[in-house]
Amino acid sequence: MLRRRLGGPSGPLVSALCLGAMPFGTTVDEKTSFAILDRFVEAGGSLVDTADNYAFWAPGGTGDESENTVGRWLASRRRRDEVVISTKVGARPTVPGSGLETAEGLSAPVIRKAAEDSLRRLGTDRIDLYWTHIEDRTVPLEETLGALDELVGGGKVAVLGCSNHAGWRIERARALARTNGWTAYTCVQQRYSYLQPRFDVGLPESGHVHATSELLDHVRSEPDLTLLAYSSLLSGAYTRPDKTLSAAYDHPGTGQRLTVLREVAAELGATANQVVLSWLLGGDPPVIPIVGVSSVEQLDEVLAAVELELPRETRARLDLAGRG
Repeated sequence: MLRRRLGGPSGPLVSALCLGAMPFGTTVDEKTSFAILDRFVEAGGSLVDTADNYAFWAPGGTGDESENTVGRWLASRRRRDEVVISTKVGARPTVPGSGLETAEGLSAPVIRKAAEDSLRRLGTDRIDLYWTHIEDRTVPLEETLGALDELVGGGKVAVLGCSNHAGWRIERARALARTNGWTAYTCVQQRYSYLQPRFDVGLPESGHVHATSELLDHVRSEPDLTLLAYSSLLSGAYTRPDKTLSAAYDHPGTGQRLTVLREVAAELGATANQVVLSWLLGGDPPVIPIVGVSSVEQLDEVLAAVELELPRETRARLDLAGRG
């Protein structure tokens, strides 16, 4: 499988596709989760993304399920050195049954405890990529970044990233880390796909933050910054009529882009999902898509996207669609 560097030329080498483990242990049972992980690694995949709150919103969920499932798979397969583990801190509810309004946040005590809890659930001695899952403006950036740097210095974390952060906060955090000689964020994880959202329609209930054109420009200009895209396939909405798009995609450009996407997929003998992933992988800047699947068959479809090359003229057609 195609490989990319996380956080610049000195970062770890990972698969160009990242497997999202969010439903593992809740809506995807353990047997199926293990089969998906097995197939992903057999196909050359190495980057697996989870969090310490997946999936607390599922019926009976606590937030432990995904990390526990990945940890049991690691223990049973003994393939820890073949996998790059990505997990997150900050968005776990402190009150059972609640949402982000009671999120634990990013204080130093929370970060230290959450990291130890994630290490225990994952059954490992290190987190390869550790994310601040949401912003916490109630805590000084110095406190958050200092605690993260302690984890790196102690060998418990290798690479740092931030997810669902405003662009200006990302750069402020990176500048502050440089000033203090701390480990800086070198990865950003935002919601991003082929369909382009309206930025005047937010997603406050979910805490999701869309990648903006300004963020893409920023990543282009920073050689040590890598962008990962979650919701890259919009939860199946490209191919499944039962899946609806959020209000952020309710504008004329969406229909125009969907029309061109389907035309290109038919011309290339590919699925719409495969075209979307190829568009992300070969874009400027190139993006590592996080793909969530619930079966091995779905995984095989997205794995084939790595081999799909979009001709220059085709990519230009996709880029220009829906721009008015």
